[in-house]
Amino acid sequence: MSSATLTPVNLNPLTDTVTEPILTFDNVSFAFDSMEVLSDVSFTAQPHESICVVGPNGGGKSTLVKLILGLLEPGRGTITVLGTDPVRARPKIGYMPQYLHHDQRFPVSVLDVARMGRLSGHLLGFYSRKDKQITMTALDEMGVADLAKRPFGALSGGQRQRVLIARALACKPELLLLDEPTANVDPAVENQFLEILHDLAAKITVITVTHDLGFVSQLVDRVICVNRYVKIHPTSEITGEIIQDMYGGDLKMVRHDHCCSEQGHAHD
Repeated sequence: MSSATLTPVNLNPLTDTVTEPILTFDNVSFAFDSMEVLSDVSFTAQPHESICVVGPNGGGKSTLVKLILGLLEPGRGTITVLGTDPVRARPKIGYMPQYLHHDQRFPVSVLDVARMGRLSGHLLGFYSRKDKQITMTALDEMGVADLAKRPFGALSGGQRQRVLIARALACKPELLLLDEPTANVDPAVENQFLEILHDLAAKITVITVTHDLGFVSQLVDRVICVNRYVKIHPTSEITGEIIQDMYGGDLKMVRHDHCCSEQGHAHD
C-alpha cells in the first residue's frame, strides 16, 4: 500500500473559509531499532471530523497513536497537532487507552477516576469547584453522572468505558483519541456508544482505533488503514477486497457477524 497524499488545508462548507488541519503527518516514518513500523505516512485530520484507524495487530496502529500523543518521536518527517508539536498539544488531547490496569478493590469512585482528566496544571493534585463541574458535565454527557459516587470497580464493562471517555473529555479536548472503546461491551451497549461518539464528532475531532469494522459503516467520515504504510479511504470505499488486502485474509466483522473476502460479504 502506498501512503496517502497530504492535504494541507480544508474548505469548510458551512463558511467557505479555509481551515487549518487539527492533525498533520508529513512523510513520517518510525522504526524500532532497525525494524520499520511506519513508512512515509502522510495524512491530515480536519476539525469536527470522525476517523477510524484500523489494521492488523502489529501493523502500527498503537505506534501511530503514541506519535500523535508525543510519546514517541518520528525517525523522519514531521507531526503537527493543533498547530504545534505533539508534546505541547498534549493538554488539548483527550485520550482513552485500550486497557486500564487497576485493583478493583481500590476504593476509588467514578468521580475520582473521571476527575483525573483535570490533573493537567494541578501539580499538587488539588481540584477546584470548577474542575468538579466540568467533570460532572463530562459524566453527564456520557450518561453516567448518576454513578459519580459509585466505586469504579463495581461498574459493568460498558459503564467503565463511558467513565474513561468522560475522563478524556474532562480536559476539554480539541482532539479525542479512543483506543478500542467498545472492547468487552455487549452489542446493545455498543449501539449506544455509536450514537454518543457520533454526537461527539459534531463538537470535536474524534479518532477511534478499533478492530470492530462495524464502526466503519456507521460512525466515521474516513478510514485510516494502517499496515506499515497508511492508506486513507472514504467510508463508502471500504470493501471486502480492501479489507483482505489490509489484513491478508478473511476477517470476521464482529458487530454484524460478516465474513469479508474479495467476493464480498457472506452472512452466517
